[in-house]
Amino acid sequence: MATITRRPFVNHLRADATTFVQHRTGGTVRHEGRAAAFWYVARTATITQVPLDDREQALLFHARTADFQDVTVQASIDYRIVDPALSATRIDFGIDPRTGNWTSTPLDRLGALLTELAQEPALEQLAGMSMADALARGIPPVHERVAGALAGDARLVERGIAVTDVRIVAIRADAELERALQTETRERVQQEADRATFERRALAVERERAIAENELRNKIELAKREAELVEQNGRNARARATEKAAADGIETEALAAGRRKLAETDAAGIRAKGLAEAEVETAKLTAQGAVDPATLMAIALRELAEGLPSIEHLTITPDLVAPLLQRFAAAPGTGAGAGAVGAAR
Repeated sequence: MATITRRPFVNHLRADATTFVQHRTGGTVRHEGRAAAFWYVARTATITQVPLDDREQALLFHARTADFQDVTVQASIDYRIVDPALSATRIDFGIDPRTGNWTSTPLDRLGALLTELAQEPALEQLAGMSMADALARGIPPVHERVAGALAGDARLVERGIAVTDVRIVAIRADAELERALQTETRERVQQEADRATFERRALAVERERAIAENELRNKIELAKREAELVEQNGRNARARATEKAAADGIETEALAAGRRKLAETDAAGIRAKGLAEAEVETAKLTAQGAVDPATLMAIALRELAEGLPSIEHLTITPDLVAPLLQRFAAAPGTGAGAGAVGAAR
């Protein structure tokens, strides 16, 4: 927008880079251009101010479809003034030279013109479509129809206006009608949700069954392993008992063999001792066979005396000695015996 500085007799105007200003005095152009700055006399000046920036015009209008249903179209049109000098001749962009405000509403007039130009092709396009098609797939064809109509419209070209973009934001039906149309979709979505829920539950049940079967298989496998373990423990116990019995048998056999060996050794010793004693006795008997009986009797008495307890008093009567002496005397070698008896006396 332009900035006006007031002085006692003259004013100064300075426009920004997005504003086209045209100053006329008495029908003659004195100053003109984008971002212009100049001095002027307010009571004789006619100033036009045209915006050059991009503008947006929002549209909201009703249309009727082929099945006589009312729909609401929400759209937006971007435009700009490409020939401000031409626009200034067709649309009133004049401003008050003292305040700088527009004396009319040129942008509103432009908006109304764009709305009228956009509504006509949109209404024609929607009139050939059913409401369901318009709501579901109506935005692309309506956009194409409106953009094509505005791009080559002579009324815009004559006013130096160019449309830069067209957007069809929404095509909507009455709220109650939309809810009715959404019922089928809601039901289908609900059915899909129920089906997904059932499938999820079935999958959960299937997984639980698989988990239970897996647990059962694990228990069976564990029981089999426990049975194998018990059987193996039994085999190990039997093997240990067998080995222990064999070891005990070997030990018993070794002990018995040792005892037999010892007994045989003892028996051999006893036999050897017996044989030795027998040989000694045989030698004794052989030697005694060569000795006279009186000598043997003396030896026997001596050995008998050695085996008797000690005798402190011995009384020998003639009755005891007489028979013995007679036998000695009757035996061969009586001389020796008499000598022995005499010696005894």
